[in-house]
Amino acid sequence: MIVPGYRDCPAEPWDPGAPVDPGEAEDFLRLCYTENPRLGPVEPRLAIVRAQIAATGTYVHTTDELTHGARMAWRNASRCIGRLYWRSLMVLDRRRARTADEIYSLLVQHLQTAGDGQIRPVISVFAAAQPGQPYARVWNEQLIRYAGYRGGDGVAVGDPRQTGLTDAVRGFGWRGKGEAFDVLPLVIETPGEGVRVYELPERAIREVPLGHPEFGWFAELGLRWHAVPAIANMRLTVGGVHYPLAPFNGWYMGSEIGARNLADADRYDLLPLVAARMGLDTSRESTLWRDRALVELNRAVLHSFERAGVKMSDHHTESQRFLTHLRNEEKAGRRVPADWTWIVPPLSGGITPVFHRYYDEFDQRPAFYLDDEAVELARGCPRRTR
Repeated sequence: MIVPGYRDCPAEPWDPGAPVDPGEAEDFLRLCYTENPRLGPVEPRLAIVRAQIAATGTYVHTTDELTHGARMAWRNASRCIGRLYWRSLMVLDRRRARTADEIYSLLVQHLQTAGDGQIRPVISVFAAAQPGQPYARVWNEQLIRYAGYRGGDGVAVGDPRQTGLTDAVRGFGWRGKGEAFDVLPLVIETPGEGVRVYELPERAIREVPLGHPEFGWFAELGLRWHAVPAIANMRLTVGGVHYPLAPFNGWYMGSEIGARNLADADRYDLLPLVAARMGLDTSRESTLWRDRALVELNRAVLHSFERAGVKMSDHHTESQRFLTHLRNEEKAGRRVPADWTWIVPPLSGGITPVFHRYYDEFDQRPAFYLDDEAVELARGCPRRTR
């Protein structure tokens, strides 16, 4: 998935009650103003920020600081192969929104902005967390995910990864169709209103029906996938200020859908079905039936998105572009954190250029983090009441 990164192992756990570290704020501001000379000298700004932190425990970013900080967080995202495009991130400042209705409306706008025409990278940054104060969150791990329904025999319909959240929203009164690709509602929790559930309107959901360039029967499977991969439950950290609600998206790399979402045994697990329709010998692993079915499933995804005019990248092209990003950053004198296990694609990794080298993995801020609480909320298991 070509989106800003994913980290679940920060060097230091976040303490929501702690004030902003003035040193981290200064480090960010000096770098931000160095990379953006048009902002002017940094010393007057540092004096204001130090005073704000001393008085309130935090400070308020300017729109320019927030914009560059969010882009830097993408640049530092160690598990993202698509960072060549970090400067193109559209940053929507949504810090004034407070109510669940306001947040919902702006999330719908986010999806429409990101999915209108060619998919564009977008982040919507909502209010920063204040030291010791409750804050708003979205439970969903992505703004668009498909429901997973538990069957009486334990067999799920839809996405097994989403059974916990599906159970939770059904407990709030939501009723899906019980089909394989029912879009889950958004679960928005605010300090003043608690948990509220919102159905996404059709205008916010862009989907692609999946067919195959050669196999006519493939379209009969009734498969589809959404066009905008908007991660919703990661915390953006910029200069010591934390933004718990900052959903962001890029565009898909085909293998994320074809080799993971639709192929993983604990997700849609479609390789046996595709192999059977292809007439492959599945009696033993040495026939490589899984590999053959996996390639055709990925061909179908790439073919379908191209046919629908929806932006998508293949893993070979994106691997080459990542090496370009490495060269660009080296020329700029910047280190590039990268997690090999995420940079190497899940399909044909050994024949992509990113496979044949090592990377340094380190915690560099600004950054995106996945907190334990966010993981539990995405499973429909709130750890505490806010």
